[in-house]
Amino acid sequence: MEKGKTIEVRWHGRGGQGAKSASAILAEVLFEGGKHVQAFPEYGAERQGAPMRAYNRVSDRPIRRRCGVQNPNIVVVVDPTMVESANPCEGCAKDAVYLVNTPEDAKTLRERMHLSQRAKVLAVDATKITLEELGQNRPNAPILGALSRIFTDVSVDNFADHFTKKMKKLPQNVIDANRRAILRGREEAVLA
Repeated sequence: MEKGKTIEVRWHGRGGQGAKSASAILAEVLFEGGKHVQAFPEYGAERQGAPMRAYNRVSDRPIRRRCGVQNPNIVVVVDPTMVESANPCEGCAKDAVYLVNTPEDAKTLRERMHLSQRAKVLAVDATKITLEELGQNRPNAPILGALSRIFTDVSVDNFADHFTKKMKKLPQNVIDANRRAILRGREEAVLA
């Protein structure tokens, strides 16, 4: 992260996929790492499967802006169908980073999204990871692992530790599965 610069993140997901929770966890982990942060959701009627957005701001300095995120530096697409339906490239800088939950090859995805050469695509099949580790589609854990490749000031273990602490009331096997999903998200994410 560039010193003094505020990084803005926009999340695209559907209700029940964990985008809102993941954006909050990202803010908490980075706050614990000494950053100034904001996290806030935006959605209409709260219902499972409905499109929603969440946002983060991260900086080394206090953040004074309180408006919505219009020009994100990082776009996280939790639901792969939203690559077409949500217009994730809207308002993004030419050098934005797109983290997409997809089984698709990162280079192919870059071409399909018509991104500039300065943009980066980080593709991870978070759905596959959570189906294998948890037996259900909860892609937020591997997405957080992949984000640790972008926010390098904080280790992937910090992400995993924080996530699993928040889940301490769950059975240990579920906590362990989420930890593995986060670590796999970091390892299996492919940058193009």
